Amino acid sequence: MGDEGKLYVPQELVSVYREKVVPVASMLTPNQFEAEQLTGFRIASEQDGREACRHLHAAGPSKVVITSIYINGNLLLIGSHEKEKGQPPVQFKIVIPKIPAYFTGTGDLTTALLLGWSNKYPNDLHKAAELAVSSLQALLNRTLKDYEKAGYDPQTSSLEIRLIQSQDDIRNPEIKFKSQLYD
Repeated sequence: MGDEGKLYVPQELVSVYREKVVPVASMLTPNQFEAEQLTGFRIASEQDGREACRHLHAAGPSKVVITSIYINGNLLLIGSHEKEKGQPPVQFKIVIPKIPAYFTGTGDLTTALLLGWSNKYPNDLHKAAELAVSSLQALLNRTLKDYEKAGYDPQTSSLEIRLIQSQDDIRNPEIKFKSQLYD
């Protein structure tokens, strides 16, 4: 739907996503801006992120992963898995180092990785998220190194991710980013 305070779709479609798409989704992977659009409230803390996940669960999806939340200079992924309707969800976070560059396609890739690993680990969303984040970070670091090696300043342009070159990191990621379960 959008990112960094800007919609990619017409404003009228936000209500369509909220009322038609969210209720039928089994897993939802919005970024912070999209989660704010879907819930109608600002996410300014981890607690707000967790509450946004609960709000989205109430609308339908059993799995919610807010893929990128910027809080006090930190980048977080906050995930929530409502394994049984009416029971409190299992919630977790992963702290992600911010790489000083802009990459195209990371949101779509994150969603694809989460979906793939969630199919392999349907009851362990936090494990699927660890694998997805670890794959993505390895790929982004490879991309950054490739651009720097070629003499590009990674802060001056959008970097096309090195997807093909990172196949091994996608298939068999080394888990470097661990989830922290909330109480």
